[in-house]
Amino acid sequence: MTKTALITGAASGLGYELALLLAKDQYKLILVDVNAESLAKAQAEITQTYNVQVIALAKDLSLPNISQEIMDDIDNAPIDVLINNAGFGLFGSFANTNWERELAMLHVHIITTTHLTKLVLKGMVKRGSGKILNMSSLAAFQPGPLMSIYYASKGYMLSFSEAIANELKGTGITVTALCPGPTKTSFQETVSKNTTANKIKFNTACAKEVALYGYKAMLNGKTYAIPGGFNKFLATIPRFITRNAATNIVRKIQAKNRND
Repeated sequence: MTKTALITGAASGLGYELALLLAKDQYKLILVDVNAESLAKAQAEITQTYNVQVIALAKDLSLPNISQEIMDDIDNAPIDVLINNAGFGLFGSFANTNWERELAMLHVHIITTTHLTKLVLKGMVKRGSGKILNMSSLAAFQPGPLMSIYYASKGYMLSFSEAIANELKGTGITVTALCPGPTKTSFQETVSKNTTANKIKFNTACAKEVALYGYKAMLNGKTYAIPGGFNKFLATIPRFITRNAATNIVRKIQAKNRND
């Protein structure tokens, strides 16, 4: 039987690359994204390239109860693979950043992702099979001055994923947190829409390579995956220095890479 995958943030970047990998493996796709125009383009491109069914749902994942709306729209169809990829960043001092934008980020990264995971997981548990890939970040391993909400939300996603992965041992269901470093996607353009200088330039990876790394990790049932040897090294640094020192280092990196 054809398996079904649901991917959020699927119109571009890592979500789109992951959708391509799933289409290549003949999954039926349910693509969710807030950008209806880009989503329709992604749907057309995937349909033309691979002989798979692609359903596109234009949804604002920052809205309350949007996860239930998605499940209602697909008639609670069984999902074999769930990829919670949607997300965005916001640069600036917390005292000065826009609360509405931060609230939307918290909904997308935490509330919607958690709720959608719960709704999809119920069916997976009944069937005794399923795979979930949650998009965390290298940012999850330490506090992030100048992107405080983003770093904190990604820390939540890593912790949440590891916890439920442990709970689901022996059920036939795996949960993987993908923790990439800076990756060349549209994410960089949304971090600070009004400041062209605020683009991360350091240690930037290719979206296609990061997606393939995460996809393989998900298929292999890894609990978390960090693409790139240097990123693995960076993730270990907070274990060997004080949290205050780690926070200061991140602050300097954040400031430097947005002012070069």
